Amino acid sequence: MNTYLLWALVLGPVLIAEALLSRHEVLVYGAGLRTPLTQLPEGVPYARGADPDRPPDAYLVYLDGIGKRRVRDTRDGGQLVQAVLAGAPELRVLGQVQPYSPLADPLADRPVWAWLRRRIGLLLFLHNVMQVFVAADHRYRPLYNRAVGSQIGTQLQLAGYRPGSGVPVVLLSYSGGAQVATGAVEELYAQLRARVVVITLGGFHNGANDLTHAEHVHQLTSAGDRIERVGTWIFPQRWRLFRRSGWNRAVRSGKVTVHRLDPATHLGPHSYISPEGLLPDGRSYLDHTTDIVIALVRAHCGATAVTDEPRP
Repeated sequence: MNTYLLWALVLGPVLIAEALLSRHEVLVYGAGLRTPLTQLPEGVPYARGADPDRPPDAYLVYLDGIGKRRVRDTRDGGQLVQAVLAGAPELRVLGQVQPYSPLADPLADRPVWAWLRRRIGLLLFLHNVMQVFVAADHRYRPLYNRAVGSQIGTQLQLAGYRPGSGVPVVLLSYSGGAQVATGAVEELYAQLRARVVVITLGGFHNGANDLTHAEHVHQLTSAGDRIERVGTWIFPQRWRLFRRSGWNRAVRSGKVTVHRLDPATHLGPHSYISPEGLLPDGRSYLDHTTDIVIALVRAHCGATAVTDEPRP
């Protein structure tokens, strides 16, 4: 039997089932049948970095791509978060938010999914891919945005954030995390009256979310990032023709700044967060991305000007 046909026969029913089930969690949240989890596993802090007893310069929330399955794991083993913490100890960083779970329930910790992961690991990625499209669907988007925005707001307060304090909240998002980050802005503003800054890294999002209350959006991208480019093609709200979409209104108002990270790619040894691939100046792609992220965050804190210079 043809290999491609075999894969189609195996994955076809799985994709159909996942598409039907992917709305379940957000509907359960909307019906009030379950409340989002707030307690973290033993030994996992609500935030790392600056002293929790003193107001940090900013809170940074990392919303990972579709590889996010647990409180602890990220697609790069946490290297980007660790690099930001090492380069900017004045920040408090949260990496435990579950962007693909309105109920804040880590996917890999659920008994059924843990069993599937040992046998069909690809399903965990497919689940999170479907969640991105649920979050982008106009029928579920407001509810999904409220659910995950509330999750982020709760985690920030447990990490010491004081509503109305004026301390910036930076949503650093990778790939599909950008859909969640742009959707969380309004809820965070309503819940915390926070100054919200969005940084998308290879952002895959539909452009429909309202960014009126975002202080600024920094789009970190590269000509070599094919996955981000697909997002600009398949979502009409990203097309310039749709002038009234949230994204295009933000662009016209000057809230969106594009930062080129060429020749980085979305995945692989030359990805934005690769510690192996090297640029001509000797920095790794991970170092380069970290330098830019820290500089952008500090610019909004008033600590330093935005620069693409390496850290000393």
